[in-house]
Amino acid sequence: MNPYASPQAYRSSSVMTASPAQLVVMLYDGAGRFLRQAEIAAEEGGWSHAFDRIEKAEAIVDELLVTLDKEAGEIADRLQGIYVFCKRLLIEARLERDAERIRRTAKLLGDLRGAWAEIATTA
Repeated sequence: MNPYASPQAYRSSSVMTASPAQLVVMLYDGAGRFLRQAEIAAEEGGWSHAFDRIEKAEAIVDELLVTLDKEAGEIADRLQGIYVFCKRLLIEARLERDAERIRRTAKLLGDLRGAWAEIATTA
């Protein structure tokens, strides 16, 4: 059997060969997927599942935070502020069971994803 025939092997290969900008796009994609799942679960009243998905998205935002290149100066500082704001929105979404905050976070990260995707294609 071909070891690259499984989706897991393909994903692993994609990660291993991706540029740093492409890896950031992959992180945004994952966060967006989890936030969409959380939003749907929240709107259906499945807050337990929504909390799980929010937690996964938060872990990705944490990864984006810790991997920021502080040498990038103002850009890194602004991204850090956005990521911290996203974390706050997600905490508030959980505490207040507010699907709108999940949507706002998904929109904000989606906008950043678009910018990073553009960078990844030119890098």
